[in-house]
Formats: sequence, structure tokens, C-alpha cells
Amino acid sequence: MKKTIYVLSLLLVSTMLSAQQLITVQGRVTDTDNMGIPGVSIAIQGTTQGTITDIDGNYNLSAPTNATLVFSFIGFNNQEIPVNGQTTINVILEQSLEMMDEVVVVGYGTQKVKDLTSSITTVKADEIVKTPSGQAMQSLQGKVAGVQIVSAGAPGSEPTVRIRGIGSFPSSSDSKPLYVVDGMFFDNIDFINTSDIETLSVLKDASAAAIYGVRAANGVVLITTKAGNRKSRATITYDGYIGVQVAQNVLKMANAEQFVNYVNQVGAPADRQFVDNAMQRFGRSRINPNVPDVNTDWYKQIMHSSARQQNHALSVTGGSENTAYSMGLSYFEQEGLLKGKNSYERFNIRGKLDQNVNSWLKAGINMNVSNGTQYIADDGAWFKAYHAVPILPVYDPENYDALVAAGTDFPIRYSNAKLLGYRGTQNPFISLDYRDHRLDIRKVLTGVYSEISLLPEKLKFKTSYNLSLIHLSDRNVGLPYYLSASEDVNRELSSISKYRSLYFNQFLDNTLTYTDSFGDHNISAMVGTSYRNEWYDSLSGSAEDIPLNENTWYIGQSLSEDSKKVNDSADRLYGFSYFGRLSYNYQSKYLAYFTLRREGTSKYQEKWGTFPALGAGWVISEENFFRNNIGFIDYFKLRAGWGKLGNDKITRQTGANTTTPEYLAIDDTQVTGTVTTSTFGYLGWETVTGTNVGISANLLNNRLSIESDYYVRDTEGAATFVSLKLQPGGVLKNVGEIRNSGFELAVNWNGAIGNNIKYNIGANMATLKNEVRDLFGQEYLNSGSSEFRQRTQVGHPIASFYGYEVAGVYQNQAEIDADPIAVANGLVPGDLKFKNQDGNEVLDDDDKVFLGSYIPDFNYGASLGLSYKNIEFSMNISGQSGNKILNRKRGEIIWTNDTNIDADYANNLWSGEGTSNKYPSASGLRRGWNQNFSDLLLEDGKFFRIQNVQLAYNINGKKLLGEDMPDARIYFTAERPLTVFSYNGFSPEVPNGVDRQFYPVASVYTVGLNIKF
Repeated sequence: MKKTIYVLSLLLVSTMLSAQQLITVQGRVTDTDNMGIPGVSIAIQGTTQGTITDIDGNYNLSAPTNATLVFSFIGFNNQEIPVNGQTTINVILEQSLEMMDEVVVVGYGTQKVKDLTSSITTVKADEIVKTPSGQAMQSLQGKVAGVQIVSAGAPGSEPTVRIRGIGSFPSSSDSKPLYVVDGMFFDNIDFINTSDIETLSVLKDASAAAIYGVRAANGVVLITTKAGNRKSRATITYDGYIGVQVAQNVLKMANAEQFVNYVNQVGAPADRQFVDNAMQRFGRSRINPNVPDVNTDWYKQIMHSSARQQNHALSVTGGSENTAYSMGLSYFEQEGLLKGKNSYERFNIRGKLDQNVNSWLKAGINMNVSNGTQYIADDGAWFKAYHAVPILPVYDPENYDALVAAGTDFPIRYSNAKLLGYRGTQNPFISLDYRDHRLDIRKVLTGVYSEISLLPEKLKFKTSYNLSLIHLSDRNVGLPYYLSASEDVNRELSSISKYRSLYFNQFLDNTLTYTDSFGDHNISAMVGTSYRNEWYDSLSGSAEDIPLNENTWYIGQSLSEDSKKVNDSADRLYGFSYFGRLSYNYQSKYLAYFTLRREGTSKYQEKWGTFPALGAGWVISEENFFRNNIGFIDYFKLRAGWGKLGNDKITRQTGANTTTPEYLAIDDTQVTGTVTTSTFGYLGWETVTGTNVGISANLLNNRLSIESDYYVRDTEGAATFVSLKLQPGGVLKNVGEIRNSGFELAVNWNGAIGNNIKYNIGANMATLKNEVRDLFGQEYLNSGSSEFRQRTQVGHPIASFYGYEVAGVYQNQAEIDADPIAVANGLVPGDLKFKNQDGNEVLDDDDKVFLGSYIPDFNYGASLGLSYKNIEFSMNISGQSGNKILNRKRGEIIWTNDTNIDADYANNLWSGEGTSNKYPSASGLRRGWNQNFSDLLLEDGKFFRIQNVQLAYNINGKKLLGEDMPDARIYFTAERPLTVFSYNGFSPEVPNGVDRQFYPVASVYTVGLNIKF
């Protein structure tokens, strides 16, 4: 029926046009500099007929004498011109700087883009919702220069977010940014549904973030949620998708035949016996009788082939003459790829109301209630699956039957590698199926405000009160099982541990803002105060021997009084701040910006700090000498900023009097003594000083935009561990210094081909140099374990990997005999050859060097968007390079050397002269020499990823049989469909650079619908 109506309408229009007198209209379309504009769309208003200009801006078309021509082109204001019988119509299109007039959210207010002097990037709602994720920050991966997003795979887990590097030592603080949602402060935003976000702005430099004081040292993310509009009808919107997660790049492990070959190469009688035991217990393979009739792919066994993910959001927005409202419900669910209880779901209710009480008073309220439930699987299952031998089946009926015959309680069917002679059970299902770990996340977040207009359009006073109530309930239950007569692998009693915490945070902000213009002078001044009261209380406990019915999983139900333990703690933090901001511009050409915040806190002995910031900008394109000589640059601004702000995320320190028992042997008799230390740490906030210079430019009729920045970010007074003199131990002091510096570039191009095809291309990149500049005179600080050493030293990145550099593999005895180091250490062909850095023919600690950092020094992203009539296509890519990953799961053969190895090892270990100059021999993996920490275990962390692909079809609402049809959008999305990397693991995204096995990051494929009524 719709097709019939559409065809009849076209015939009617065509008949009407043919019935009218047609004339040929021609002309030229130019810009204000009389340059022809190619590709301008000229349409006959009310029809689908039209044309485009040629390379010189010329056009001609046939049109009715009473028609109206619509001239449109990206970057220029549209023009509508009546024909009125004219045969020649020349048009001058004026450039549109609408983008520069857009308003972005800044600290405690807004600013126009053209007036910014700071480095701020804003991401709109339509970009955020393209990413199917329960975590809003995941949508920024590859889209914002200078922002590193490290994906997390476990259901409900948040990604790691770093803005312009790491400014604190990991042992003393974290690098999380501050999140400000509708004026409320948070450390994470796991409660937000992406469909509820209107805009997300990242304040990257210190001059932009300094207004938030000591909470903003790691950058600020400002989020505004969707609101209604006054004088608009009620609009009901549904936005939802359903899809599947699929594990990608699953690591290949040695199969049974490869494993047995490896065991034979090792040559250890015990290992060979374990294989024989497996053949006796499970039989021999029919294909290869020297291999057991078991070939278990443990990753395949513990993972689902796919897992569901879905999101549904329903909202109502609208408003009357004086009221704007927005209400919404949303539901998000993510199943886990790991078998066992492993999922996350969240249900949200939100509301927002803004009211013009009268001509001088506005008031509003917003609220978000979030109810989340997360089942957390045992991450140790990944580690066990990596090391579990393939000649062990998942189930062992023989063992189960024996346990049942013996009358044991809680017998289980799973196999046990100890029955073959191995030291551990190895079977990952034991911890998966007999553990129930649940986290309930309840959040109530609300805020109210009132705004008084003291002088209309000039002086406003705003007061806002925000409150967040967060309740976390963590319950971890271990269920009993009996696997073997060997008691060390059984859990005879059930166990429970519980942790409950309550966070009650209140914020009261007051601001007075004055805005005015005096001729060519524009000024905005704001002063304010901020009060915060953050309260935390927790209670934890544990017990054993609880009943097995889930309704009785409480510590009070324990049958073992002696096992009951309880602990509680609390904390409270007060803060009060004075702040102000002054911004000025002359003819929107010369820009100046200044903020000052005086911050007080109860957290440290140093109660007060002062944090200033300033910025300046020069819009060179507004100068006459520029406009008259450089026509292809439409807008060009130089900007610079400097700021200082604090970081209060390091723990408070009060010192301690400590008595430590010591035991000595004197005359073959043990003597007990004590060593007493008295330390006191005067610890305060770290101070971040940032300098930023950059440009903002629009070129080629505003089709090309460029944002570029160079920054230096110094953390002074970084909390650093300082060893005590003449006594053991150490204390944190504000004595370190860390520098992050880099260059950022973002380029975007918008264009059109013909009347119906529009496109945009974007790219961004960022470099990062992380460098420790002061350790209070200490030569270095070690971190990590002694077997996998990381070292922090002046002139190098934080926690760099430190060890021997591999120079190759000894290929034959002649090489051994020619090397004094090999002879002195009794090495054999197939052992690693470490580089002798100092050339003294002795391999010692002096030959260890810095092997790389886990911090990428280069990140990039790109985007492509195409639209043809109602069809839209978009694609984003992302990537990084310059970082190293410690493949620790390989290195842990030090402690678990009777386990499996990955397929890359199995296929490429040295097995004779010329077979490998990278990996040692199979037997060499077991020798201490080759287990020295070296770059053998370090791999390149670079990757290239197709981040997101989306294909959408828009259905514009029309009348059908007299009824209005809703606007709708159907879309298909592929998130992370392809990641290219060389690292021998599930993913090259490792937050701290140490991979001991973690949850894989899945590809997500969804189909969705957005519909408005």
C-alpha cells in the first residue's frame, strides 16, 4: 500500500511539473571571496529534482518559473531563492561557523567552542551508543587523542582509563580520572546506561581541569544526561539491541601429541611416567599408540562458544511552557564467556525535571537509581586452563565410582591430575563449579538545584546539592567437594566470606556568575564554594560449615563457632573549597582565561592547597592580514594553557610504632629479641603542573578541521617509597617527580558527493613519553617479584621491565666451548645466550638492562562515515604500539614445570642446530639458567583493531492512511570484529603489562532498533 501511494505521489508531482512552464536556470555559486564552490547541491523545493555545481561552481537545470531553489553545501549556510522567471541566478554562500558556536560543558558551566583555550574533546550521544557495552568509557576507545582505554572482558568490569599517561607510582595511587555526572563526583560510572548520555567531554589539560582541584589530577570526564525541552510534545523513545559475544584470538595450546613430544624432549623420567600412567588409566590413542586416548582443549572446555548481551532503554521526554522533563528505564545484561556462574545485569530508573518557577527563579531535580548484580567467576580458571595437561580428561568416571563405593561425602566427577602423578589437580572446573561469588551493587544518586537570575541575562546565582548512596554486598561461597583420598585437594567444609560497605557522599556547590559585553569586550566571571562530606563504613566476616541451601548462606548459620570472624572499618572525609574563574575575549579574537581554587581537606596533615590555572588564545584568522591573504583557512586559533592541581587519591599516612620479633642462633640456642621502629610520614597530595600549547583550525570551506596539542605534565611531590636509614622498612614521602609529555593530533574531513551521498573521515594520534625524574636520591625502586623484576629509575618509565637481554641460543658444543660464560655455568646446546653488556666475561647483575615499558608510547584511531539517502555506514579503528607485555604465564614454569605449554612453544622450541635462535630447548625450559628473567618473556604489545562497524537504515516517519508513523532506525553492529597482533595471548590489552592470564575481550555482534513515537 505504501509503495502504491509513493508511486502515485511521484506521478502526480511529475504531472504538475510538466503542466507548468519550465525554463532553464543557470548561474555560478561562489564563496565570499568569489571562488567557485564545486559540489553544491541545488534542489527544487518540494521535489526530488535538482543538480550540483561543476568544478568551477557553475550549474544549470530546468525548473518551473514559480519554483524555489535551495542551495546547500557542508560548511555553508543554506540559501533559498525564488526563480520568479529568472534564467540566471548567481549565488554567494556564506561560511557557517555553527560548529564554533557550539556550547561545550566545562567545569561549573559552559563555553562556546570558539572561546576555548584548553584541550577539551566532546563526544556526542550518537557516537557513544554505537558501542554495545555496559561501560560508557569503552565507547571512547580510539576516538579521543591522548586517552588510552584498556578493554576489560569480564561481565560488569570497567575498562582502565588513562588520560595523558600515568602520573603516580602504581603502589601508592591509581590513574583514574574524575567523573562528573550532572555535577556529581564519582570514581566510576558503572551505573550509567549509554543510552542516557547526551554528551561526554574529556578535560585533558591542567588549565581545563584545575577548577576541580585535588580530584582532577588525572583528568576529568564530564557527562550530561539527556533532558527534555520546553515547549515540546512528549516523545517516547525506545533504543535497544540484542546480540552475542564471541571469544576472539583464543590461545592455542599444545595438543596431546605435541605435549608428549615435548615430554620426550625434556627427557625427565618422572614426566614420561605421568604419560604412561595416563595411557594405563585412559587407554592409548588409535591414531598414535604412544599417546593417551585423551586430547583435551581446556580453553574450549571452560568457555561458551557464545554469550548473550542485550540492552533496552525506554525514555519519555518533553515539556510545557515552563517545564522540561525526562524519564527513563533501562536494562542491561551480559552473560559471561566462562562457564559457571558468570554474568552481569543492571536495571536503572532515572528522572530529570527542570522548572521555570517564575521569571527570575529556575529549579530542578535529577535522580538515578541503579540496581546491579554481578556473578564473578574464578579468574584462576584461566591460569589453570593454560597449564592443564591435554592428556587429562574433564571427567574421570573411575575415580568417581571409587569415591562413591568408599561412601565419601560430596564426591565429584571431575578428573584429578594428581592421580597421574602431577603435583596439582590442574582441572579448572573444580574452582568454577564449586564457588558462588555474587556482588550486589545498589546506587541511589540524586541532585537538586535552584538558579536565581539577579540581573537578567547577566548575573546568576546557582546552588546545587548532590547526594550519592552506594551499597555494595559481596558474598563469596565455597561449596564442599571430595576429589581424592588426598585431603589437600578436597574441600570438606563449606565456607563463606561476606563484605558489605556503604558509601554516603554529599556535595553542596554555590556559584555566582556574571556575564556581560561592552562593545567588543566580552567577559564572564564566576566565583563559588564547594563542600563535600564523604562517609564510608564497612563490615566483613567469614565462617565455615554453613548449610548448603542458598537460603541459609549466612555467617550466622555456621555450625562452626570457632571459624566465625568479623571485622569492621570506617572512614570520613571533609573538604571545602573556594574557587573562581574569569574569562575574557575581545571581538572573539583575543582570549584570556584564569581560574583559582583554594582547596581544603581533612585527609592530610597539609590541610590547604592553592591551585591556579590560566589560558590564552589568539584567533589569527580574524586578523585582516590573515583574511585577506590566506583564503583556504577559514578559522585558525592558537591557544596555550598552564595549570596546577592536586591529587588526593594517595592514601593518608599517620606513621606507626612497630615492634617486630627477631630470632637469632647464639651458641646453638635460639634467642628471641625484638626490633622497634618508629616512623612518621607527613604525606600530602601530589601536585600536577601541566602546560599545553595547541591549535584549532578549519580549512577548505570548513570541510577540514584540525586540533593539535603538545603537552608537558609534571607530577611533583609524587608519593614515593623511601627506605629508612639504620632500620628496616620504609615510608611514603612526597618526594618523587614524574613527567608525561606528548603530541596529539585530531583531523576530520566532511564532504558530499552529489545530492545524496555524504561522508566524513577522521583520524587521531597521540604520542606519550613517561619518565621518572626524581626518586629522592635513591638509585632505583624495585617492584614486581624478584623472578619477574620491574624497576623504577630516573630517566626511565615507571615500573619498566628489567633483566637480561637474549642474544640467541647456543647451537652446538663449539659455541659453548668458545664462550667463558657458557663454560663457567655448565651450559649445553639449546640454552639461552644472554648478552654480556659490560664484556667482562662474567654474567651478573651488571649485565641486566631495561627491556621496555608496559606504557604505550603511541596510540591512534580513525573513523569513516558514509550516508546515502536513508542508509548509513560507519567504521572505527584503533591501535597502539611501543609497549611490552610480560608473558608471565609462560614464566611460571619456574614453579609449575610439569604442566602443558602453548602451541607456539611446542612448535618452535630448539631441537637441534639451526632449529631456533629464539626459544631454548624443551629441557632448557626446566633449567634455572634459562629461567632467569629476560626478554624471552617480553613480547610486543602493539595491535591494530577494527573497533566498530555499523550499518543502519533510517525510516523517516510519514503519514500512512492518515496516521503518523514513527521515526525508526534499524542497525547492525560489530564491535571488535578483528584485532591483529603478534602477542601470544588472548589480547594485547593488559592493564599493568603483566599477563598471568585474564578474561578474554570478546567480539560483539548485535542487531538493534531505535524508534520514536
